[in-house]
Amino acid sequence: MRLEKCYFCSSTVYPGHGIQFVRNDCKIFKFCRSKCHKAFKKKRNPRKSRWTKAFRKAAGKDLAVDPSFEFEKRRNVPVKYNRELWTNTVKAMQRITEIKTRRQNQFILNRLKKGKELRKEADLKEVEKNIHLIKSPAARSVKMEKKLVQVIEEDDAEKMEEV
Repeated sequence: MRLEKCYFCSSTVYPGHGIQFVRNDCKIFKFCRSKCHKAFKKKRNPRKSRWTKAFRKAAGKDLAVDPSFEFEKRRNVPVKYNRELWTNTVKAMQRITEIKTRRQNQFILNRLKKGKELRKEADLKEVEKNIHLIKSPAARSVKMEKKLVQVIEEDDAEKMEEV
């Protein structure tokens, strides 16, 4: 069973599914669904359609450079059947998928950490800007304001350590 890749969105096209378009120069385009086929006919750029794999890679949302992707490349060299080679290949495929998922999860966590840091900075700026709303009227000294900001920073640091 051969699984193809959609020309437009890079998702898998299973046998018996999708649309195949053959151009006059004998180039074959396979599409997973009519949405991709219509976008191709309208000459849309996959890197500008937010739902495609090409957009996600170009925008830095997906892991783009990873050595494990080299194993997914198509090889058109026929190999004589060998049971030992077959079992080793299946084991290698399982190991590669493990490695790939682990790397993708780490990539996502690193992206989320950056977002948390940016939100934390924005929150601190907002607290410093609107400190007059938080502080009590009795505590008018500058020292109390600084202590309050320090306490808030320590709370954020403890929350980051928990995550």
